[in-house]
Amino acid sequence: MNPRVIGACCGRSDPQAPLLKTLTFAILHFSIAFGVAYTLTGSVLTGGLIALIEPSCNTVAFYFHERVWQRFGARPRRESGHGHGNLVPSERRD
Repeated sequence: MNPRVIGACCGRSDPQAPLLKTLTFAILHFSIAFGVAYTLTGSVLTGGLIALIEPSCNTVAFYFHERVWQRFGARPRRESGHGHGNLVPSERRD
């Protein structure tokens, strides 16, 4: 498989990729937050409120964190050594 296709969702080329990733994470987070809050309180209302407030704050923070990470985050390491091999970017990223 082509590694560029596999990682296309989270690549730098699609500015909407962080939004899609954020929305799917939000659904997961809402579900877990409700389950935990309901289990601890036994109240659907309290569980629902906690499940809406806490993940909403985290979702917004996660979106901006992802945007910053794309801009300033991990960069590919520069190849070391001598010769013309340094002129060709490596496909491998550690």
